[in-house]
Amino acid sequence: MSYRTALSEVLTGVVGPVAEATAVQGRFPRGAVTALGRAGLLGLTASTAFGGGGRGLPEAVDVVARSARVCPATAAVLQSHYTAVAVIEAYGGPWLRAEIAAGRHLASLALAESESDSESDAESTSEAGGDGPAAETQLLVPRSTATRSGEVVALRARKRRVVAAGEADLYVWSSRPLTAPDGLTLWAVPAHAPDLFVPARPGTAGPRGSATSTVFADPVLVPAEAMLGADGGGLDVLLRTVLPWLLELRAAAETRRPPVLDSVLDPVLDPALGLGGPRRPAGSLAAS
Repeated sequence: MSYRTALSEVLTGVVGPVAEATAVQGRFPRGAVTALGRAGLLGLTASTAFGGGGRGLPEAVDVVARSARVCPATAAVLQSHYTAVAVIEAYGGPWLRAEIAAGRHLASLALAESESDSESDAESTSEAGGDGPAAETQLLVPRSTATRSGEVVALRARKRRVVAAGEADLYVWSSRPLTAPDGLTLWAVPAHAPDLFVPARPGTAGPRGSATSTVFADPVLVPAEAMLGADGGGLDVLLRTVLPWLLELRAAAETRRPPVLDSVLDPVLDPALGLGGPRRPAGSLAAS
């Protein structure tokens, strides 16, 4: 079965019937994500050596564009997932790549950060919606820190505009380098890591139902081997991989957005670039 046929079946049989409820009620499309995984679409761009589809950015753009016609929340989740997978395919370990290829892992991006921990929710939402130099600076110059002790690294950060926050299985995370003099470092942070939290209620950014919110780490502990690429080498990865994928996928989602849902959706679809209230573990599933 071609990926287009598989996608059509999932959109018609699973995504479409609950798209309106997803948008109006703001409920994460867990059933859609599960169906996409089983149909091989979460692993579409994973290597065939690990059982994935072996496809590239053009096919990912096609999937996101077609999904956005039916459910913008699902499209936002996919655009963040495919971008994260592009990084993991280049630098992730065999087990992680095999899990993604099999459709058992949903990945997301945790790159953008708040200007300060004391800023108001309104300011956060306003700034997060920008696409100008300030938004780029947030991605290219992280304020979050990483401290190594033996084989364990402590990450401290407040990452915002994280799509599928509390729903994804792992996050591609950025921090300042451990020892490199400049640049940034990327990490594969599992959602079940202790002391990783998101608000009990999703933020106001992103399409309703996409669970776009803030992720807090104060700190979260990960093994040193969770580093993706070289220490300080993440800037090159962002420029060569993350931004090209993210911008093309975002454009696909925006151009195919169903006008009928505009009144119930936030106008910003950027999944890379929410706050306060009780917290829950970042790996827990929202009620559906």
